[in-house]
Amino acid sequence: MAEMFIGGEWRRARSGATYPVVNPATEEVVDHAPLGGIEDVEEAVRVAKEAFPSWSKKDFEERGEFLRRGVEILKAHREEIVETLTREQGKPLHEAQGEFDHLLHGLTYYADLATKIRGSYQPLPSRFGPSYGLIIKRPIGVAAAIVPWNFPLTLMGTKIGPALVAGNTVVVKPASTTPLAAIKVVGYLNEAGLPPGVLNIVTGPGRTVGEALVSHPDVRRVAFTGETATGRRILELSVPHFKRVTLELGGSDPVIICPDADLDKAVRGVLIGRFWNAGQACLAAKRVYVFEEVYDTFLEKLLAGVARYEPGEGWVKAERPRIRIGPLHTAKQREEVQAQLQDALAKGGKLLYGGKVPEGRERGFFFLPTVVAEPAHDSRVVREETFGPLLPIWKVKDIDEAIRMANDSIYGLGSSIWTYNVKWIHKAAQEIEAGMTWVNQIHYGYDELPFGGVKQSGYGKEHGIEALDYYFETKSVVVGDLE
Repeated sequence: MAEMFIGGEWRRARSGATYPVVNPATEEVVDHAPLGGIEDVEEAVRVAKEAFPSWSKKDFEERGEFLRRGVEILKAHREEIVETLTREQGKPLHEAQGEFDHLLHGLTYYADLATKIRGSYQPLPSRFGPSYGLIIKRPIGVAAAIVPWNFPLTLMGTKIGPALVAGNTVVVKPASTTPLAAIKVVGYLNEAGLPPGVLNIVTGPGRTVGEALVSHPDVRRVAFTGETATGRRILELSVPHFKRVTLELGGSDPVIICPDADLDKAVRGVLIGRFWNAGQACLAAKRVYVFEEVYDTFLEKLLAGVARYEPGEGWVKAERPRIRIGPLHTAKQREEVQAQLQDALAKGGKLLYGGKVPEGRERGFFFLPTVVAEPAHDSRVVREETFGPLLPIWKVKDIDEAIRMANDSIYGLGSSIWTYNVKWIHKAAQEIEAGMTWVNQIHYGYDELPFGGVKQSGYGKEHGIEALDYYFETKSVVVGDLE
């Protein structure tokens, strides 16, 4: 049975209670995790607060070195962690391996940034005598890292990496359905010699563990990735204590395919961008707008690519030219996608491929990759976030119509355009309402670039050197009487 890691020790929940972690491909129990509660959160925050003074005073380079040693330990346990991730989350092994590599890259990136952190110097007016100002950066304190189930390793790494190198201590709260690989990662990072209490993990439901962590007065920083409704609740709990909060929330990313696009590359980008992780990504190609001149050709190539996907267990490799796609994460998730599809069809959409549970897959939460054409733009696949392998596609006349439809959403996380026309690229970069725009590229978050959404996709930034700013408080110091 898995255990939590608190204060440098493996622990069970104070209550002794556990809950099953289910494999979404077989509906079998993978393991049991501690059913943490408010008392466990109190203990984790207490030890993190106690560890903060000494950790925050350590040399930046030393903190970075802890992360580097942790990365080397993780590499030695790659196979174990990847297999655990596949079993609890459902994604194919090659996708789990990619996520693990992304985790290592992110942690290494922030370890390297540890020695690049700087304040600033500002000469000041001499009305009170010669003086200058300094802006210094100080770690905030205890940080809460609340991680979703779709990318439980990558999205944990983008939170604990900058938090630790900045001198903060961390309490991780993984999604209740995917705690196992995250527990292993936290344990191995602590084997790198982190002082007790610097990095902790508490498992359990968001309604108790998550809310207790976010509302705790000693937690000064909250980093959350998840659905918009939960982000709204986190804001409500954080405001009374004026916490530093970043929210990376839902998305409905538009993709624009222009007549001069390399259609083979564009199709590949859309296939990966929509069906990677069975379409369960906030940052994903979720609405496609194709210029009418190339619509039929693009659609023919797209459907040929979709037909290659073969649903199945993530640990079984598909035979070429088939491509493995895993199950939806839960039965409820699959039901939600099915309901969104039915709404799209009821509102004028035409089913082009998929739309059902694959034959012979009565166990597990599988669903065929699905393409639907021209549903009404007030249908659920536009108004809501579609978190599964369902792709709507529309025909457009020109770039203005494409951008207008792209912006017709409450979300603004990612977006992309496939073209070599400089004017269209510039127009998309300036006018699409999203936190990121890719040009002739697959929707993918890079550790080196700041990432975050606009509108109801959240606020604040993760990734990049900019993410460090959310783990520091700045203080201005005025130095005078220099003569």
